[in-house]
Amino acid sequence: MEWVNETWVREFVFLGFSALASLQRLLFMVFLLVYLFTLGTNAIIMSTIVLDRALHTPMYFFLSVLSSFETCYTFVIVPKMLVDLLAQKKTISFLGCAIQMFTFLFLGCSHSFLLAAMGYDRYVAICNPLRYTVLMGHGVCLGLVAAACACGFTVSLVATSLVFHLPFHSSNQLHHFFCDISPVLKLASHQSRLIELVIFMLGVLVLVIPLLLILVSYVRIISAILKIPSSVGRYKAFSTCASHLIVVTVHYGCASFIYLRPKSNYSSSQDTLISVFYTILTPLFNPMIYSLRNKEFKSALQRTMITMMQNHFL
Repeated sequence: MEWVNETWVREFVFLGFSALASLQRLLFMVFLLVYLFTLGTNAIIMSTIVLDRALHTPMYFFLSVLSSFETCYTFVIVPKMLVDLLAQKKTISFLGCAIQMFTFLFLGCSHSFLLAAMGYDRYVAICNPLRYTVLMGHGVCLGLVAAACACGFTVSLVATSLVFHLPFHSSNQLHHFFCDISPVLKLASHQSRLIELVIFMLGVLVLVIPLLLILVSYVRIISAILKIPSSVGRYKAFSTCASHLIVVTVHYGCASFIYLRPKSNYSSSQDTLISVFYTILTPLFNPMIYSLRNKEFKSALQRTMITMMQNHFL
């Protein structure tokens, strides 16, 4: 607790895009357009799922929650990043940095556990179709989301507390565009092997364990699909899982590269590039992967738009 009193750093300076000073206005326009499009598509997905009763199923319930998580964690990162791209002084207060890290980790960890819940949903739908409505009732779905959020909250609270109880009284030059664990840890005046180990183990808990659960689910899913006699039936069953697999690969691939590696391998330029991908581009691709290429969702979207137009003109 004495380390808190030794903290001299009152704010951090972001240097994430300092090497691209001449391109920052162009980056601002590109990221702004991508961000607005992401917000728009996620808003369409969530409103369509809420308004169309045909989409009131566990799969689309989880998808709406996933969209809300992605909307929230881009909101935590991107608006501040856009302001900094046009600002001369790219700073964030010590407390603001801690809040940003906690919120981002909470949403990211909850997102990871939610993907595991979605894998379980696909397993039940394909391997136990006759008991699907019983095993995946509304209460069960709410419980899985609540458990994902509780796990995400606990992990993010522990990780953020460990990082910001370290002393910071040397440099405040943060080689990133938001307060992520590795770049902030690099600025700590006191390097604690124990804290680094605990944070690494938390990363294993958040990334490896849900991924193993998803892999177990898909081993059983593939086994069940191969037993379907009709090729059309096999294709239909697998197509309901393909989108989830793509999102799982991107999410766990990027997150594992950032959080499951030795601190000695930290590279600010690589981390910045990967972070741009999973904080800006992935939330853009996920709605298109999950919904806009889904025939059932597109039909529901058309019905919703027709209904809204009819209500407007009436």
